Amino acid sequence: MSTPSTQKPGKAQKAPGERRNRGELMRTGGMVVLAILLTLFAVLNLESVKVNWIIGSGHAPLIIVIVISVLVGIVLTYLAERLNRKKRS
Repeated sequence: MSTPSTQKPGKAQKAPGERRNRGELMRTGGMVVLAILLTLFAVLNLESVKVNWIIGSGHAPLIIVIVISVLVGIVLTYLAERLNRKKRS
């Protein structure tokens, strides 16, 4: 009897020791460079800044303010696209 394969259709499994193609190496290299840049960005933006809320104010590291702003932007963009897609259908 044969055992069922867990391999996804269209994806060839590589033998151990087989070399990666140029695209995979470029993608991996790009991810490493991006990780280094993000780490440097975070380390260079650790100063505490004053944040004015609707009610009151407080202090927070600049990197936290930047990350929260990016996340809010991503969520708002997702919701706007979803609403726009719903109107079209």
